[in-house]
Order: sequence, then structure tokens, then C-alpha cells
Amino acid sequence: MTEPAAGGPAPVRILVCDDHVVVRAGLLALLDSAPGIEVVGEAGTGEEALALAARLAPDVVLMDLQLGAGIDGVETTRRLTTGTATTGTATTGGAGRAPHVLVLTTYDTDADITRAIEAGATGYLLKAERPEELFAAIHAAAQGRTALSGPVAGRVMANLRKPRPALTDRERDILAQLATGLGNREIARALFISEATVKTHLRRIYDKLGVDTRAGAVAVAKEQRLLP
Repeated sequence: MTEPAAGGPAPVRILVCDDHVVVRAGLLALLDSAPGIEVVGEAGTGEEALALAARLAPDVVLMDLQLGAGIDGVETTRRLTTGTATTGTATTGGAGRAPHVLVLTTYDTDADITRAIEAGATGYLLKAERPEELFAAIHAAAQGRTALSGPVAGRVMANLRKPRPALTDRERDILAQLATGLGNREIARALFISEATVKTHLRRIYDKLGVDTRAGAVAVAKEQRLLP
């Protein structure tokens, strides 16, 4: 890490969370050479990241999405940005605020991007980015500014421009019930309709969403924010 000039701004305090030891070591070595950045800790699990954030008060948490056993990067992000760990312990960083989370991952699916942003991530970068882009994104995240990889920004804009499927009120009701894990019989009872009617509506929902499974319908509905 390059030391800040006398009287200059304090370095951005970083906590790195990645379950791959080799990747984490590479990030630490890379960030050590970055101007205005100070790595204050490293974590291999979401639970460890929450505990360290509560103790070290980083400005930014560099977060992978897939963390092996335990909670994933999205759930860890949600808990960090809301300022509480599982036990209710505060995870606030400097100036009494929750740390900003900058996702750094190899996954760029629409579902992953949407889940991370909805969980409160300030930025979303791919691991293929150049070091200079990563450094700039860290500084941007520390200031609360959005930082997105080019491909990610393109997907976000494309999804915003994409018209949402025109579902009827009844189809939305059934989709909401479907998302809770209910079967056709339970949905029929909950909505006071016949099971055959539920099946008819499901076929129409599948056609409109371009899927052929219940899980696929729920995934697309969450991705396109069609659920209540």
C-alpha cells in the first residue's frame, strides 16, 4: 500500500472475503501495491466476514459470491449493509455506518447481479477486470458511488429496457404462491379455485416467462421483480 501524503485523505480500509486461499492471497498482494488502499483483514467465509467487519470497521468489503459452506456472498452482503450480523452485533464501519460492499466475482448472470444489488451491494465487478479498474472501483465504493464492470452495466441496462411479461392479476397471485413452495393443490385451496385452473394458469405463466419448470418461473419472476 502506498502511504498517503501528509495531510492527505486516509486510505480506504478494505476487508477481503473470498473462500479460495490462492485467490485471496493474490488479491492481498495486488492491493498491497494500490495507492490509498489498506487491507485490514481477510475472511474465507461469510460468517468470518461478519465477525471481522464488526471488529475491524472496514470502509469497503470486497466480496465474492460463492463462499462454499455457510452463508453465501449475497446473504453476507445483506447482513453487512443492514449493519447487523446474525447475533445482532453491529457491523458498522467508520463514522458509525455500515461498510460498503463491492462484489468481485466470476459470475455475471442476471440473477446473480440482481440478487447482489438488491442485497445492498454498492458495486459489482468481474475478476477479469484490470487492477486499475479494481482500484478505481474500491475508491468509488468507499464514497458510496456505484461501480460496475462494463459487461455488468450492459446487462443491467438491457434488463431495465426489457419489457416485463404482461401477467394477469390471477397469474401474479399464483406465481406468488408458487414462490412460497406450495404445490398445485395447496395453491388451489389458498386461492379458492380448482386444481385444473391452477394448471391452466401455470402453463400460461410458463409461456409468458419462457420457462418450463416451477423453479424456472420463480427464478425469472425474482429476476424481473414480478413478485410482491
